[in-house]
Formats: sequence, structure tokens, C-alpha cells
Amino acid sequence: MIGPAWCAMMARYNIWQNRNLIAAADTLDDAARRAARGAFFGSIAGTLSHLLWGDRMWLSRFEGQPRPPGSIDASPAAFPDWAGYRAARAETDAHILDWATGLAAGDLEGDLYWYSGALGRDTSAPMALCVVHFFNHQTHHRGQVHAMLTAAGARPGVTDLFVMPGPGAGDDSPAP
Repeated sequence: MIGPAWCAMMARYNIWQNRNLIAAADTLDDAARRAARGAFFGSIAGTLSHLLWGDRMWLSRFEGQPRPPGSIDASPAAFPDWAGYRAARAETDAHILDWATGLAAGDLEGDLYWYSGALGRDTSAPMALCVVHFFNHQTHHRGQVHAMLTAAGARPGVTDLFVMPGPGAGDDSPAP
């Protein structure tokens, strides 16, 4: 299904796109970032906060570490301060890249077992499928944020994977 090289590429894409959206969101004031925009997690800031919380939740599962505090319902408010969010996002993105570049093929085999708060029960799924979901979840919510930013008058940059800077992703410039 997937391999370590794909995971590393998607981790680089994650960094590139989070920087893209944060730069666009930086052109808005805090009220515009927090304005209700009809998205599932309400606002630009709320959706970005949920996504960061979700990334940390999945990493905790992948690494067998304690889960982050809070719940899906509370995730839009998990990072209420914009500067604090930006720092936490950069830290988590570096963690994701370290995790992804440290994977071996065998790390993606077998099943992952965890308690799902969303389902309210213990569950399991193939590890590779969970990793695909992890990166797909990021792309899904960043798409929502991109639309909200555009509607708010901000101009996020290009999102096409094939033009991502870095080796093997469209050009030879350094990876994000």
C-alpha cells in the first residue's frame, strides 16, 4: 500500500502546506481567524487547532505514547493563542517529519490497536491504513481552511503535490 518514502514525502508536504496556510492566515486579524465560517470545526483557527490536536493524537497512537489532553469536541479550542498555535504546529510538524523519516517498511505492517473516543470503544485497523488516514485527514482539513481563507480575502499559495519544493517532488530545491 505505502512505504517509508511515501510517508516522508507526505510529512514534507504537511510542513509545506501548513506553512502556506499559516502565512495566509497571518494576513488576517485574530477576529477574522476566529470568525464562524460554517465549517465543521467553525473557524479557520478552530479547524487548524483540531487538525493539530488530531495530528498529535495519531502520533501518540503510532508511537505508543500518552494521548494529548482533550477530545474531538474540545479540539477547536485546544490551541487558543495564535502565537502558541504556530509554535506548537512547527514543533509537531518537525516531530511528524522525524517519525516519518525514521520508519522502516516493517513499521507499516500489522494492525494498530487503540481506544477510539470518536467510536467510544477499542478498535484496530491496519497500520498502513491508519497512516494513510493520518495524512488524508490533514489534507481534508487543510482544504477546508484553504476555502475559508480564500473566502476571507487571504490568498494561500499553490497546493499541488507535484510542485512541492524538494528532491523528487518537482524540483531540486531544499525540502521544507
